[in-house]
Amino acid sequence: MGKTKKIKIIVVTGPTATGKTALAVRLARTYDGEIISADSRQVYKGLDIGSGKDIQEYGDVPYHLIDIVEPSGEYNLMRFRNEVPGIILNIDERKKIPFIAGGSVLYIDSILSEYTMPGSAPVTLLRESLQKLKIEELVGQFAGQLQNQQDLRNKNRLVRIIEKTVSEGQGAKPMPFQPEYLVIGVFYERKQVHSRIEERLDKRLKNGMVEEVEHLHNQGVLWERLEFLGLEYRYLAFYLQGKMSFNEMRRKLLEKIRQFAKRQDIWFRKMEREGHPIHWVREGNWEKASGLVELFLSGKELPSPELTISNIYYGKKTS
Repeated sequence: MGKTKKIKIIVVTGPTATGKTALAVRLARTYDGEIISADSRQVYKGLDIGSGKDIQEYGDVPYHLIDIVEPSGEYNLMRFRNEVPGIILNIDERKKIPFIAGGSVLYIDSILSEYTMPGSAPVTLLRESLQKLKIEELVGQFAGQLQNQQDLRNKNRLVRIIEKTVSEGQGAKPMPFQPEYLVIGVFYERKQVHSRIEERLDKRLKNGMVEEVEHLHNQGVLWERLEFLGLEYRYLAFYLQGKMSFNEMRRKLLEKIRQFAKRQDIWFRKMEREGHPIHWVREGNWEKASGLVELFLSGKELPSPELTISNIYYGKKTS
């Protein structure tokens, strides 16, 4: 099968707590698709509530790259980048529509920008982007690469580990087909996102997230490893070890997740700036999202995005 084969791929993304999974599942069910999860933590078994798997939402919609690695195992950016093309081909061969859904923006960018071999421009852009992230965000996005406590404290070390994964060992091959993308983003005003984050956090705490982390530890997952698996698992591990009170844990976690959402917007801005248009759908509006999908699948020209993250949060250029 040559590079000349064209495959239409629909990406559904957005900041954390915006309901992108629910929208992606509804679209996939309506248009006979399957979902490829682009979430750096949902690959791990047992990380359910804290990673927001929401498996019950999928129903009869097939999904990929969820619950495929033990919590002590490794999963990284380039493994994702290497596995996704084969999954897309398999979905396409069965006459289904591939949907990539999730909020690990660098995972999505690795597909859209086709991160490939050492020294390529995308890898250079990756390095520049990593330098802009905070330590907590690097840990949350790349848990699979981190193996010891030193990794948590040294940003330059974190960046080198991630860059090495991209630049060595598993240099990804070019896509074996010609992808055509529709990228849909779920948009809420920042105040709404902050409110939704708080509501979701309290719901997860009430529904057993603390017990989930405690169970993982009782099953043999070390506290140090849990601290590598993203914000929720890190701060809940601190709480369960008695390093902070429940209220302090909740306050800190809320603060960090909101900061993470803001940083996601910076990544989306980067994607827009580098030529990957994102069709932002306010509050996940179904009519707007499904209308875009129908145009895309029918081969009709898509309209220009109605809004961009750059214009909303950073202002329009004046020159």
